[in-house]
Amino acid sequence: MSTAADPGDGVSRLRALHRGRDAGDPLVLPGPWDAASAQIFAEAGFEALATPSHGVAASLGHADGETPADEMFAAVARIVRAVEVPVTADIERGYGLPPGRIVERLLEAGAAGCNLEDSEGGEMAAPERQAEFLSAVVTAARGRLLVNARIDSYLRDVPDPLADALARARLYAEAGAECVYPIGAPLADIRVLARELETPVNALATVDGPAPRELGAAGARRITFGGGLMVRASAAVRDMARELRGT
Repeated sequence: MSTAADPGDGVSRLRALHRGRDAGDPLVLPGPWDAASAQIFAEAGFEALATPSHGVAASLGHADGETPADEMFAAVARIVRAVEVPVTADIERGYGLPPGRIVERLLEAGAAGCNLEDSEGGEMAAPERQAEFLSAVVTAARGRLLVNARIDSYLRDVPDPLADALARARLYAEAGAECVYPIGAPLADIRVLARELETPVNALATVDGPAPRELGAAGARRITFGGGLMVRASAAVRDMARELRGT
């Protein structure tokens, strides 16, 4: 088993990976759901990893969004310990913990960054309220975590998701988020968001959507996969199980 790098070194490395990237060469962050998958991605040469809450939840036997905080942070810690590359963690909206405690739990787990989303229970938080929350997390982190602000405008019943995502992204960047994640934004909107925002844009890559290089060419500087890689791996295991059963 590898020995995890120092968290302070990890966040510096993670920040550096977001900078100076050419169009079409985004930072691609696979989403490991356990220590074994993390080691496979790291051994393949990926420079950093991004845990998905959906994938981790499934690996622990929970539905997406129903993982207890202690189990999620423990899973992140196991992944961090398994690799030497920086790991950023999807922790949904922080499990109701106060900002200072969120930071403590992430640092205890060895994470170099985190995703924090702006909806909970199917409802989006008011943008100003979410910006205040993000600002409190950033202040508590004191530079020790890279905060990626997930924007759920494309997942909810928002009349103009592009305009809403742009407004939220600007507020969240002012609050200290170093990356914004308009999850589910189509390629055309990624182009607009990347052009209009100074903050790096994280795009979601899906099996039936644009490839990472296409998203990068559109302006996305960071690519993640949500629970998609875990779903693909599970499908492979399902096929193997059928083969073993002779069906």
